[in-house]
Amino acid sequence: MLLLGGYTLAFYWAPEDADQGFSQKIFYLHVPIALTAYACFGWGAWKALRLLWTGDRRYDLESYTAVHMGVIFGLLTLVTGSIWAKISWGEWWTWGERQLVLFLILFLFYSSYFMLRYSTEAGPRRERNSAVYALFGVVLIPVSFLAVRIAGTILHPTVFTHEGANLPWQMLVCFLICLGGMLALAATLYRVELAGKRASVSLRELRELLA
Repeated sequence: MLLLGGYTLAFYWAPEDADQGFSQKIFYLHVPIALTAYACFGWGAWKALRLLWTGDRRYDLESYTAVHMGVIFGLLTLVTGSIWAKISWGEWWTWGERQLVLFLILFLFYSSYFMLRYSTEAGPRRERNSAVYALFGVVLIPVSFLAVRIAGTILHPTVFTHEGANLPWQMLVCFLICLGGMLALAATLYRVELAGKRASVSLRELRELLA
């Protein structure tokens, strides 16, 4: 409902951008997806820290699921970003943009998480290795997020500064609604996937018990 309401307002109520016109509307899709990817990776790192700190094995599945969700939203970020780049810049990708390159590195880093995880037998060792890897990846999140501020390019302008949002209040309202909807969608998908993975683990343990 949040997403539906947010995008309805974004398309029919929020003013068009003076430079990009109607094509700027993808901002309400691309940026919330990117921030949701960051949130998923951050949540995965937090669960990984909890696993290493407490030794509670339930945090392994929670961290794994969060990283999986982050990779999905990360892929969507790259796809929507490329579409926006083609419309605005005339090319699908430019290696001169630090924000793009650093996000790609972040995405590839977490994509490699699954290769590391499934190259080790199930058990405490795999859980610890996966947790350490997920925890190290969180360092790339603030670097990627702040890259646009460090670069300060016209192609990837800074919308949110310490002085506030550099956009009309109607755009800000629509953006916040879309962001809330995207985070709610990710949280729902996370809970559903986690429940399925827990059920799968319980079923496998039951089979081993009956074998």
